[in-house]
Amino acid sequence: MSLKSIAVVLLAFGLLACVSTLAAQEPVAPPPDQVLTPDQLQNLVSPIALYPDPLLGQVLAASTYPLEVVEAWQWLQKNPGLSGAVLTAAVQQENWDASVQALVMFPDVLKQLNADVNWTTNLGNAFLAQQQDVMEAVQALRQKAEQAGKLSSTPQEQVSEDQGAIDINPVDPNVIYVPQYNPVWIWGPAIYYPYPGWYWPPDSILVGGVWFGFYPPISMVAYFGYGWTGWGGWGWHAVWANHGVIVNNSFLHRYNFNEGRGMELHGTAAWVHEPAHRMGVPYANAALRTQYRASVRSNLAPRTPAQYRNPGDPTERMGDRAVPQNAPAANRSAFSGYEDGSAAQQHSDHGYSSLGPARSQPAPRAAPQRPAPKPAPKDSDKRR
Repeated sequence: MSLKSIAVVLLAFGLLACVSTLAAQEPVAPPPDQVLTPDQLQNLVSPIALYPDPLLGQVLAASTYPLEVVEAWQWLQKNPGLSGAVLTAAVQQENWDASVQALVMFPDVLKQLNADVNWTTNLGNAFLAQQQDVMEAVQALRQKAEQAGKLSSTPQEQVSEDQGAIDINPVDPNVIYVPQYNPVWIWGPAIYYPYPGWYWPPDSILVGGVWFGFYPPISMVAYFGYGWTGWGGWGWHAVWANHGVIVNNSFLHRYNFNEGRGMELHGTAAWVHEPAHRMGVPYANAALRTQYRASVRSNLAPRTPAQYRNPGDPTERMGDRAVPQNAPAANRSAFSGYEDGSAAQQHSDHGYSSLGPARSQPAPRAAPQRPAPKPAPKDSDKRR
């Protein structure tokens, strides 16, 4: 064999070796039913790990309903003229989970979740199967970023430590800035789960530091008006001590977002997944399928938006349950029977019903009864 032939063969082997090396470095997601390791979870949650805690909790909840996220994005594209309080009122009529309903107020976030729905689904599956591990993965990433000098307070958000956990919260009680960053800038290339194929801005346009920037500010007062009380009253919060997410029932009820089954009308509670909003998306493992008794038939039940329902319909649907229309008691005040003034205020905001504006009309009144007609006189009576 000539030297030229030997050189060609060696070159071919070299190219094959390079291709094999690149293939080995390409992150490959593990099977959906596999329990994820801490490193795998960190790769998965890295695109949202630096979100402010109120938004982080909401995104984790919404990711368990990936098809509703897609619906919400499509709905937003079909209603480009809606904004502020008008947008809030319009989305209240949609029968998505509350976490998805409120995402329309964060169009950039909703766009990202829709852009890579496979990643969104994987995130939701992990949160359902390993909620505590997911929360710990977020904290591990925050600690790494802080130790590397890539996470600190800015004019947009405050970074603080509480009992060993790193909190991230908006500085302004009325405004939120959504961070925009590429996980590669913060933690390096992905090893397990590939980072979503989202658009990342070039360094030259970043504000707030060389590592991450922010989308335009979002004013919550524009959506909720005078009733907005700051981020302490937001609907979702990450609770690091309990490794989970809590839901503010008072917020959901006051602003007419879809409440879950058995939800109290005020106070807070641990977040609970609602399988009716899963829309037939398979769960990642047999344990979750058993836990939520996922049924394609029940999950794909017709869901009619409130604006298309007939006023006289005897029942309405919330998720997978029928809700009878509420009629006020004749001698009952809207403020009677509740424990405190804030609860009474919430109920008064909705009239007589606790199920939102489309459900707060009293039942139609029965038509007034007319006196029965007198019987015709008999012949004997006429001769008198």
